[in-house]
Amino acid sequence: MLKKSLTGALALFATLFLITACNNGTSEDKQSAENAPKDESDNQKKTEPANKQIQLPQEYLQKNDTSDSVKMLQRAVNQIGYDINPTGTYHDMTTWAVTDYQMQQENLPVTGVYDDVTRDALKKSLKNATSIEPGSGLQKSGNNSDAISNPHEILALVNKDNALPEGFEPINLVVPDVRFPFEDFLPKKQMRQVAATAMEDMFAAADNAGLELYAQSGYRSYDRQDAIFAANVQEHGEKAANNFSARPGESEHQTGLTMDVTSPDIDFKLTVEFGKTDEGQWLKEHAAEYGFIIRYPKGKEDITQYQYEPWHLRYVGEKAATDIMEQGITLEEYMGEN
Repeated sequence: MLKKSLTGALALFATLFLITACNNGTSEDKQSAENAPKDESDNQKKTEPANKQIQLPQEYLQKNDTSDSVKMLQRAVNQIGYDINPTGTYHDMTTWAVTDYQMQQENLPVTGVYDDVTRDALKKSLKNATSIEPGSGLQKSGNNSDAISNPHEILALVNKDNALPEGFEPINLVVPDVRFPFEDFLPKKQMRQVAATAMEDMFAAADNAGLELYAQSGYRSYDRQDAIFAANVQEHGEKAANNFSARPGESEHQTGLTMDVTSPDIDFKLTVEFGKTDEGQWLKEHAAEYGFIIRYPKGKEDITQYQYEPWHLRYVGEKAATDIMEQGITLEEYMGEN
């Protein structure tokens, strides 16, 4: 009897010891798990910002460029609300998105190109997680429209085959601080701000070279061009008139990116003789440095469909102007539409 009781007591003691050991082990295991180092991926998730900053390209980019930097730009504009396939080609949709973004920013030049000031603005938008409403600056044109879809970009090709949309008026028109052969204000004194600033720099450089450039005719509205073309048709006939005068909607002057220039040596006229003047020769050599091209060069009449006009300057930006003038090509050829 005594032996049986002792055996039961030993069994009970062993059971209590095992229960206590298991409880201690569970507590220790829990404490060890809490003190164990966290998984690296968990730490990374907690330290990464929810809106990771996207890197922006540093170089100047424009329509038709193809590079990894363009792809980087496309991903950046997608981050603020656009939906562009990042192909790495600066196509029409990328140009539209950049133009639309620029139009929604205060005091940002509207050019359709990616430059230093646009990069700075995008950097700020990304940092502040700003959301842009696509199309609220520049509405997309309809698929059935034959008009230029983005008349605000500085590389917009305006000619007899590419007309400006009905009712188009350029933004940011100003009078450049340059010489004119007349005193009174007329709308034709105006240019878009981005072109006017470049023209001021170009005229200053010409002054330093001892030349006398004069600005003669810049912006023309649709109605003004309509009246000019009608008058030329009446005097010369429609076929002849269209060799030197654009139909309304087909004139570069309506973009606000063009200025006809002249000099005292030819009595401030707009004539092919201007190309032989010191001013005309200087422009041929240096206009591209300020973003301008001679839009209708000699020997390219079959492409431009206009006569040689050494006085007609068009702003396209320094990069495009340098390429065009160095290669001796037209804007049509540069944009691949010839």
